[in-house]
Amino acid sequence: MTKPKIALQLWSIQEDCKTNLFDALKTVKQNGYDGVEFAGYHGHSAVQIKEMLEQLDLAVAASHIPFEALQDRFEETVAFEKTIGNQRIVIPYASFDSLEKWQAFAAELTQITQKLQAEGLTCYYHNHAHEFTEVAGKSMIDELIKDNPQLRLEADLYWLAFANVAILPWLKERETKVGLVHIKDMQEQPQESTEIGNGILPIKSYVEAAKALELPWLIVEQEAFQKFAPLEASGIDYLQLKDIVEEVYQ
Repeated sequence: MTKPKIALQLWSIQEDCKTNLFDALKTVKQNGYDGVEFAGYHGHSAVQIKEMLEQLDLAVAASHIPFEALQDRFEETVAFEKTIGNQRIVIPYASFDSLEKWQAFAAELTQITQKLQAEGLTCYYHNHAHEFTEVAGKSMIDELIKDNPQLRLEADLYWLAFANVAILPWLKERETKVGLVHIKDMQEQPQESTEIGNGILPIKSYVEAAKALELPWLIVEQEAFQKFAPLEASGIDYLQLKDIVEEVYQ
């Protein structure tokens, strides 16, 4: 079985990207990553992004695109993503205070997903923890996918753990829907993300689940930093995850 490639969600190093995107991407490549997941382009054109990626031999695993951009600037957004070589559009966040508002969003998302599918692009939704708590007794993730066969999930395993979801059964039950995963570790106190291997989450079991799902990418993200600057921390994350991948896929 082919080993998955490892990408960095660039939100992890957002300040470095704002300061000098090319230099940040260069360090990501030097740290060992095969690709990146974008979270904004910091004023650069699609052609400039494409040139940076080609020069550094980095692939695009996916890109987080605000839902509003797809609503208001669909053609422009699609053209940008096609130019940089991206095929996976990830909705990074949605939050509503009632089931009715979530259902209205789900209907709009279904339409956008179908439009993206017609353009040869796949739409994903990225979870946090609140989708399991905003409407009592209901999972809004399941609300989004139940009438949207084209929608895939980017499962953020950290936030599933934060929401006290039984991760491995959850992934198994939605194995036809999960197409990407975010992998990051959790520090116990205070409860926040940390470098892979320095926390309490069973990362190896997550990689084994990714293997069973035959996922093409594992996407690293880190949102809190205790001892290391973001670029250095992301390098540690890569090395730790790479060792686990080598063990699981041997």
